[in-house]
Amino acid sequence: MPLDRLNRVLADHVASLEEAGTAKGAEAVVTAVIPARDGRGPRFLLEGQGEREFLRMNSNSYLGLGLDPEVIAAEEEATRRYGAGPGAVRFISGTYDVHVALERKLAEFHGREGAMIFSSAYATVVSTITPLVTSETVLISDELNHNCIINAMRLARPAGKVVYPHLDLDALDRALGEWAGKARRALVVTDGIFSMRGDHAPLDRIMEIARAHDDAYPENVVVVVDDSHGVGAFGETGRGVEEYTNAPPVDILIGTLGKAFGVNGGYVTSSGALLRYLRETSMMYIYSNPITCGEAAAALKSLEIVDSDEGRRRLAHLRALTRRFEEGLERIGIETIPGEHPVVPLMIRDTQRTRAMVQHLFDNGVLVTGLAYPVVPRGDEEIRAQVNADHTESDIDTVIDILARFEG
Repeated sequence: MPLDRLNRVLADHVASLEEAGTAKGAEAVVTAVIPARDGRGPRFLLEGQGEREFLRMNSNSYLGLGLDPEVIAAEEEATRRYGAGPGAVRFISGTYDVHVALERKLAEFHGREGAMIFSSAYATVVSTITPLVTSETVLISDELNHNCIINAMRLARPAGKVVYPHLDLDALDRALGEWAGKARRALVVTDGIFSMRGDHAPLDRIMEIARAHDDAYPENVVVVVDDSHGVGAFGETGRGVEEYTNAPPVDILIGTLGKAFGVNGGYVTSSGALLRYLRETSMMYIYSNPITCGEAAAALKSLEIVDSDEGRRRLAHLRALTRRFEEGLERIGIETIPGEHPVVPLMIRDTQRTRAMVQHLFDNGVLVTGLAYPVVPRGDEEIRAQVNADHTESDIDTVIDILARFEG
């Protein structure tokens, strides 16, 4: 068999990951969704678990729009009209009017000149950062930025890279000062919401620091923000960390359609000139199919809902549920990092206890994400819980009650 020796090497590698505790393991397979009813949010059935219902506290669908009947109907209608897939990359014949309409609405929602959609937010980040990096660029990044930013930086070939301690704005300020005169362009890259902790970047201060150094760089200090977890779920009207921090518009804002909007795909919004450049240079845009027309239509409907009284009602409900969950955790003595974002980390700070608590929640019908050593540093072990707007107060109280009964 041609792969016999390679298979042994690969199997040994996976075994070493399992032994170290870093393997992802078998995926939970959802087999059915039970709609919300009787004061409960939606429940999920999993392969191998029979008819046992699970409350999902590890979903990025923060506003519950992925199960919204209007969003589903919009996708179904567009699929009937245009077909199941786009059939080509965009510059050949894969651009449909619904793609263009979505880009216009995203630009309008964020108050920018234009927007560009991609197959995913990961592809958006990689395909935005790498074409903007030259041999005379310095890349400056928060140490807790998402893996997509880390890999974009690995692919790029700048004059230099600086990774500053998490939210250490003095270090950011020093890095920009030290690279002045050495680089023509600086890209300051940060998550808006840091997805494992639910804390946010102070974009008002970051923009202030960037502008203070801008004149020292012939091609500007450019602030790039991936606010995939913030847009739609954070801020009074769902416009993310920019709105929450009352920051001026960042230079390049990246978002996702696959979290609060409940659909699929990613996007970048910025100046018209920058977007025209990216359409000519972003490899994952040029050589990958776009999201389907059905997904684009569903995202348009989600965007319409978010930017309405109904969207503000859902956001207010989401904030109230998040407060209720945090207050419940405090009441039963579980440490968290408080904040308004619906990512709520339970700081367990012990590997075995973290794993045991995740199993306890699963055994009682609750799905969460556990992060234990060596995936995170020893002492930072946590359970990431995510509140959604289609949860109910009863759901939140149920999870708190299950956590209160944990013995371990």
